[in-house]
Amino acid sequence: MIEVKSELGAGTRGASLGPDALKIASLEYGQYFFGKFKRKEIRDSSLLLFKNPTRTYAKRIRGIVDVFQRLARTVNDELKYGTFPVIISGDHSSAGGSIAGVKMAYPDKRIGVVWVDAHADLHSPFTTPSGNVHGMPVAASLGIDNLDEAQNTLADDNTREYWNNLKNIGGISPKIYPENVVFIGVRDMEEPELNFIRRKKIKTITVKEVREAKAKEIAKRVREYLKSCDIIYVSFDVDSIDSSVIKGTGTPVPNGFSLIEVRKLLEALCKDPRLVCFEITEINPLLDENNETARKVFPVFKAVVNTIKKRLEDEEKKRKKEDKKAKKAAEILKKKGLPVNVTLTLKKKPRKTSAK
Repeated sequence: MIEVKSELGAGTRGASLGPDALKIASLEYGQYFFGKFKRKEIRDSSLLLFKNPTRTYAKRIRGIVDVFQRLARTVNDELKYGTFPVIISGDHSSAGGSIAGVKMAYPDKRIGVVWVDAHADLHSPFTTPSGNVHGMPVAASLGIDNLDEAQNTLADDNTREYWNNLKNIGGISPKIYPENVVFIGVRDMEEPELNFIRRKKIKTITVKEVREAKAKEIAKRVREYLKSCDIIYVSFDVDSIDSSVIKGTGTPVPNGFSLIEVRKLLEALCKDPRLVCFEITEINPLLDENNETARKVFPVFKAVVNTIKKRLEDEEKKRKKEDKKAKKAAEILKKKGLPVNVTLTLKKKPRKTSAK
């Protein structure tokens, strides 16, 4: 579990408390869920919250560059070590750092991104109406400015320099491509984002489509669409859930998923053997009552993590079984005096992979 207690990219205060809100909610279930996993925490430049933002179109971006760098390094290290990073972040800007870390670990692989969110987060400093960077992580990962839809003229305040830093975390840009992104549940966009989606023909799946089809069918469609991708990253913003169900998130939007719908959808998506990283984000207990949002979302999160954990355990059992079978076959060949390396190629046993 990698906790990113940062809300530097958000427009309202409180998202940095989201990871702790989720952990507190878990205690009501009496199973000490979080105690089963190792934990890392990403520090952020939280003091910037107490200063007036100096950049209109990318607020607190200097601190966000630091968050991106720290998170990217951590995700990269965990993936190279052979563990599965589950990220619990405050605001959604951190997803750009998560994707950067995945790309750093797999620089030669094509990444598919499944973005379960009410928002496309495709803005850049040139198009943003708010200046909040949590609306920009997909654009940063795509390495785009979307100048065709520019609304803003940047002042000489280093915004452009810091934005280029965000796009180039890990020394790789772009990290993903429009044809490898799938938006699910997106329903609140500004014109620059909508026009970019249309122009690049980015795959979008509506709440209605998910509701009319089974979760397994949607996951099948996503897998088929992303068949050219080597690995998958799934990002889950809780505002994809209907605003009548949850209140504790920075930008709630009506006509979203029910808790059951989003749980089944995420479970189905996370059974994909190419999945290497999962993120949950945008729980804000300060906008809530009695931590209700985290209490409702925790069972969804737990179900998803258990789905990932079971998949990894099944894969490990299969590898061990195949390894045992291969060793036995090699012993038989050896007894018969046959050269093992001619008849059978033994695969090197991979590092043990566990949920972390």
